Amino acid sequence: MQDITISLIQSRLHWQEPDANLAMFEEKIWQIREKTDLIILPEMFNTGFSMEAEKLAEPMNSKTFRWMKQQAAQTGAVITGSFIVKEDGKHFNRLLWMEPDGQYATYDKRHLFRMANEHHHFNMGNKRLIRNLKGWRICPMVCYDLRFPVWSRNITPEGEPAFDLLLYVANWPKARSMAWNVLLQGRAVENLCYVAGVNRVGTDGNDIAYEGCSAVVEPKGQRVFYAEECETIQTITLSGDELISYREKFPANLDADPFTLGEK
Repeated sequence: MQDITISLIQSRLHWQEPDANLAMFEEKIWQIREKTDLIILPEMFNTGFSMEAEKLAEPMNSKTFRWMKQQAAQTGAVITGSFIVKEDGKHFNRLLWMEPDGQYATYDKRHLFRMANEHHHFNMGNKRLIRNLKGWRICPMVCYDLRFPVWSRNITPEGEPAFDLLLYVANWPKARSMAWNVLLQGRAVENLCYVAGVNRVGTDGNDIAYEGCSAVVEPKGQRVFYAEECETIQTITLSGDELISYREKFPANLDADPFTLGEK
């Protein structure tokens, strides 16, 4: 594993205004001065966390997809974040993983936030995504997925780790930031991996406040980056050697209870 450099963009969002958000994020992306391998945007980064799925949904290969493809090509970095997609008559809160050469993969949010009736407006995903970047296996997830440790269980049938970096893109409200903070650290410790969580700040069109708390957590649970209540762009390099060394010294995965996760 090589070292990998990731950039987190914690920002306010324009409520249900895709064009304004794409323009805003384009400016922020070009403020990243360091060479980076991966740029992470929040959940529903082009609209805010809206249940207006029919109104705001885009087909794949439309405006936001093409924008992400262009940004990845121009920066030479993978870009990821979620937006509302309509496909085969269904709506998904879909994370797009866009690579600089135009190859891409998708992950549809598995756990839909019923307290906002997300499950009435969107269809749930049924399969995790793991992508390789510079020798790192990266597993991206979306917001409410953070509360469900079985879905993020980091072990193969052979008892080895399945991924090295776990990502959460989110619109996680200020009222529940304690849970966000604790769970990000918990996911890192239990899965012997780095965890990065990218949240938004500001207030949305439903008058819900967000304080960010975007973070990068190392496998022992220590934060190596954390930001509250501000717009920020943070670039940080993660050490592959340190991760390998820690797993060799503390192979807790070998004592994990065996079971198979059914994806359906």
